Amino acid sequence: MKQKKPIRLSQQYETALEKLLKQGPGGSLQPALKLGHAAVALGLDTLELARMHDQAMVALGLSDTKNGFTKLAWLFFTEANAPIEATHRAAQQGQASLSRSQATLGQRTEELAASNRKLQRGIIQRKAMADAATKNGHDHQKSLQESLQLQKRLRQLTHRVMLSQEDERQHISHELQDEIAQTLLGINVRLLSLKQHARRNTKGFKEEIASTQRLVLKSAQSVRRVAREIGYQPEPSADVSASL
Repeated sequence: MKQKKPIRLSQQYETALEKLLKQGPGGSLQPALKLGHAAVALGLDTLELARMHDQAMVALGLSDTKNGFTKLAWLFFTEANAPIEATHRAAQQGQASLSRSQATLGQRTEELAASNRKLQRGIIQRKAMADAATKNGHDHQKSLQESLQLQKRLRQLTHRVMLSQEDERQHISHELQDEIAQTLLGINVRLLSLKQHARRNTKGFKEEIASTQRLVLKSAQSVRRVAREIGYQPEPSADVSASL
């Protein structure tokens, strides 16, 4: 079917050329233009149309003739070939436009690839920053927890120290009370003895007074010692030993 169409077109070409030659230079070239459009529709190129023209010239017996008919036949061919040439020019322009579009597309593709790489780097950097922030947050939280634990331990230790100090103070206080109580008891006994011997023996009375003074001094020294152990500094006026 595809072969019959060029054959039919070739016959139409020969008929239209013969008609033009009979009409002479005043004949219309419009049939040649129509044949050219038909050739374009069939996908024929200039070379194939030239072969069709040569066949028509041979059939009309004009192949070796160089006269006005040859020139007129050439005008017919040129008119028929105009749509093919226009198609070629359009195709060339389209190819050029396609090439430019491909170049532009390639450039856009490269730009898009560069933007994509930049975006990927940005994503990686943001992820790294987010990971670092998360890690820093975890480290900060861990440090805070450790600090709170240390503070808790310090409070517990301080509490134990205070309890220990309080126990020690109570222990020292008890010792002080016992020692002072014993000393005062001794002083009381001495005073009773002084009261009994005051009437009988003056010399013995003086010795008892001296012994009682020593007990008082010993008691004062015990108080000062215990006071130093618990961190208390007595006032100078409280120094009993200086007055004895």
